Amino acid sequence: MTSDFLNTPISWLEWTGIVITGWKLIGYTGALMFGGRWLVQFIASKRAGKPVMPRVFWYMSILGSLMTLCYFLFSSKQDSVGVLQNLFPTFTAGYSLYLDIRHRGWHRDRASH
Repeated sequence: MTSDFLNTPISWLEWTGIVITGWKLIGYTGALMFGGRWLVQFIASKRAGKPVMPRVFWYMSILGSLMTLCYFLFSSKQDSVGVLQNLFPTFTAGYSLYLDIRHRGWHRDRASH
């Protein structure tokens, strides 16, 4: 089963002293993606000289939320607090992306002529 495979500790990472499984790697990546979206937003705003919410912010929000949601749903962790914590941002980021595309079109980040 895939779930059992992803719950098995990764042997070549034992040297770290931390038990790291496939699900933990997915969770770590999701958490870094979700947190890293603020760095992307900061850089875009600094370049523009005003508050800017680049579309990649919403993509990173959705992907990071889904990855951490999967960690809390399918890993041996099975934590309902983590599920609730990541379920809401997934839907709100998805809706915000929908509004962004509807309002500004698919190619809003490209320079206009």
